[in-house]
Parts: sequence; structure tokens; C-alpha cells
Amino acid sequence: MTNRIVIIGSINVDNILHINRLPQPGETIAMSEYSQAAGGKGANQAVASARSGAATTFIGRVGDDNNGWLMIEKLKREGIDVQHVITSHTLPTGQAYILLQESGQNSIIIDHGANYQVMVEDVAAAADAIQAADFVITECETPISAAAAAFHQAKAAGVRTILNPAPANQRLTPELLAYTDIIVPNETESGTLTGMPITDQASLAANAAYFRERGVATVLITLGDQGVYVVTDTGSRLLPAFPVHAVDTTGAGDAFIGALASELQPDLSNLYAAVQYAQRASSLAVQGLGAFPSIPHRLAVLAAAKNA
Repeated sequence: MTNRIVIIGSINVDNILHINRLPQPGETIAMSEYSQAAGGKGANQAVASARSGAATTFIGRVGDDNNGWLMIEKLKREGIDVQHVITSHTLPTGQAYILLQESGQNSIIIDHGANYQVMVEDVAAAADAIQAADFVITECETPISAAAAAFHQAKAAGVRTILNPAPANQRLTPELLAYTDIIVPNETESGTLTGMPITDQASLAANAAYFRERGVATVLITLGDQGVYVVTDTGSRLLPAFPVHAVDTTGAGDAFIGALASELQPDLSNLYAAVQYAQRASSLAVQGLGAFPSIPHRLAVLAAAKNA
């Protein structure tokens, strides 16, 4: 069965500065290369979902500019339904400035632009798509009020919700958490949101307990090359990562979430298998440059698993 996914989120153009290392305070360094790629956490997740075979609908905003027109065309080419992507006439399309080190690690600065104009009204206009979905996904590069409205609609219709609380610079409201079925932070984001940095197994378990105490039944904390810590009503389990050489980690978490939603059964009966599929997709994504360009298609994920 093909999953139907609705994503409410951000659309950005990524400006990538290739550098040897991060500059020290007051230091000037040269970049070795400059490149651009399509991105934004929401758009990345939508592409990952579509490339893994899900029927994907997007709710978001772009500016009335070249970047906005470009991004809409890119999403259309992936087979993503963009009828609920609205053009803003007052703010530009969002942009990200990515400092990409030779190690593959990145630091990202966001200009939200039109992404911060995503409104509750935009969600209401997409009610039919939300109610017909298997999963609704959102993150924190668009307003929390719109995210909560989308999740409220989803839960009222019996639709599963997945929250990627990234970046972790907005306060997650009790309402949003109460409407969240699955939360997927990385270890840094989780520590920031809970106020408990993850340093060992005990703090990892305490982080998961924090979210579950606030109504989130399933917690997936991604731990980079250490894997994914999965906590459900039946217990906890660490699923190891697949070891690869990372070239660019931009969009790796988004590749994970989109792939997860495409593979996961709505009753969550195949949760562990879906997490492993998503880990495989993420491991392929970090081996390429850029967000959109590196997100794998389903056949590539299955081939990597077969050849492992």
C-alpha cells in the first residue's frame, strides 16, 4: 500500500560555502567552493517521502521571486502535490547559508523569509488532504501555531502525526506535543528541548521519558553514527547506524524522516523495520553533496540493503 503523506514545512534555497574548518572569532578564511541546492527541512522531507514511493502533498509558502518559482518546479518534478504552496508577495523565499567543513559536518544559518508566513488558514485550506493522509509531518522552520493546527486536524481524523522538532529554537507547546504520535529529534535538539544534555544512557532514557510524559507515545532520538534510540509503550531499543563515510550531513535527518513515513505502516506494526529502512536512506544521503541531490530513491535504498 502506498502511504499518503502531508508535510507542512519550510522551503529554502541552500547556499553552501565549502570550507576546511569553521573560522575562529575574528578570523577570516577563504572558502574552496560555493554551490547552491534546493532545500528546507519540509521540502527535503517531502522529496525523501516521494522518492521512497509515498503520495506526498506539501503545505508551505515561497516568495514571488526566482527562488520561489524554482522550488515549486523542483517539487513538481518529484511528483509532489504543490496546490497548497502559497506565494507570498511581501517576503522572499527562505534561504539557508551552510558552512560545510571538509569533515562533512555543517553549520547552518537560516533566513526564514516566507516560511514564517505559513498560517493556520493555510492548514485549514488543506483540510481534505490532511484528513485523507496516513501521516502528517511537520518541523520547526514554520510557525508552531500552524503546526499545532495541522496536528489537531490530523488527530481529529485519526491520522498519525510525526514531529521533527528542528531547529530546537521554538518552544514546543503542550498542545503540539499532545497531538504528536511520533517525535524525531536528534540528540542535540532533544537535550536543548528537555534541558537535559544527552551524555550517557541514563540521560538518553530521561530525554525519551520527558516526551512520553507529555503525551508522545513513540520517541525516536537519532544519535548520528551511533544509531537511533527507539522508545515505545513496549520498551526501548537502540538500532545501530550503518557505517559510511560522510561527505555532507545536510538533510540527513530529513531523508530519515521522509523515508520513515513512506515505509511505516499507519498502525506502526513495522516500526523497527521502517526505522532501519530510514537509517539506510540517511546513510546514502550523507555520501552526497546537498540536500535534494543526495536524497536516495527507494530502489537505491533497497539495493544498498541487499548489497550490505
